[in-house]
Parts: sequence; structure tokens; C-alpha cells
Amino acid sequence: MLNHLMIGSSDIEKTKAFYNAVLGVLGAGDPIEHTNDTGQKRLFYIHDGTTFGISEPINGEPVTTANGSTIGFLCHSPEQVKELHDVAVAHGARSVEDPPGPRNSSMGVMHLSYFLDPDGHKICGIHRPG
Repeated sequence: MLNHLMIGSSDIEKTKAFYNAVLGVLGAGDPIEHTNDTGQKRLFYIHDGTTFGISEPINGEPVTTANGSTIGFLCHSPEQVKELHDVAVAHGARSVEDPPGPRNSSMGVMHLSYFLDPDGHKICGIHRPG
């Protein structure tokens, strides 16, 4: 359903190092880098048919996060959910909510992990069996 998602970064090089490590767990390679006509740098991670973008704010305003929003990355196993979380924390993320692990839901048991990236965006690692 989604083609891409883009978030803002207050320190594009720090954010690049963070997401290179974190998204590397999922098999994503280095991002495509682009600087637009007004000088803002952007990063595009293209993997498994989707694009995750990171940009310096075009309007020159400070980066903000969306309260109530979560970006979920699909993991291939419960172990990868935990690894995604642990690599993120090792690279400056802050763990939030319950520790990585199984959760019961109306859709069955899912393995989840949650953390805030260096700019405060809420990120989830998710594995749904079957």
C-alpha cells in the first residue's frame, strides 16, 4: 500500500550512521543521497519494494515528531525484532514501551520492539508469524 515514508533529521550525518546500522539488520544497503536545489540533503533507503527517506527540513524549521505515530519495519523472525532493537539502542536510540518480545493481539501473537531514534521518531520492529 505504501510507496515511501520520509522523516526529518536535525543531523543528517548522525541519522545516516544510525539508520545504516539499524536498517542493515534488515538487509538494506547504503542510502541514495540527494541534495535538492535549495541545499537540503536527503537519504533514500530502497529495500523490498519500499523507500524510507530522511530529509533535512525543507522549510528551515526544527525537526518535530508526530505524537501518536509509529513507523514499523517488518522483520523476518522474532530474533530479528530483538536485533533491530538492540542495534538501534547501541547506536543511540532510546528503548520505549515493553522489552522486545511477544504480544497477544486480535491478530494473534506478534513479536514487537519499540524505540525512539535520535530525533525522537517512534520506530517499531514487527514480526507476524504466518
